[in-house]
Amino acid sequence: QGQLAESGGGLVQAGESLRLSCAASVRIFSSSVMAWFRQAPGKEREFVAAISWHGGNTNYADSVKGRFTISKNNTKILFYLEMNNLKPEDTAVYYCATLESGYGKLPSQESEYDYWGQGTQVTVSS
Repeated sequence: QGQLAESGGGLVQAGESLRLSCAASVRIFSSSVMAWFRQAPGKEREFVAAISWHGGNTNYADSVKGRFTISKNNTKILFYLEMNNLKPEDTAVYYCATLESGYGKLPSQESEYDYWGQGTQVTVSS
């Protein structure tokens, strides 16, 4: 059974930055996809960003484009979410997820993903 572990969450003020990390002990293939989702209080979990293991292609939710950057470490199974110009509406629990075989796609539906972390809290004060 694979495991994912997020780190890097915290409390920041609006306009500040945070970097989340996800360490993965799961099977990774050239077609694998890594993603970040988030869930705000009282809301459903939503897609934030995804990256392909091979090639580093990316996909972002419109709400974070231009502010968040997803990246990966090619020597270890690690991936990141750099979050800049944070807003109070970014407050949520952030989850990392992996998909073993994306078949060239970067899905935004959580049901597509195989493994999930436990989540890390990000709180942005105004």
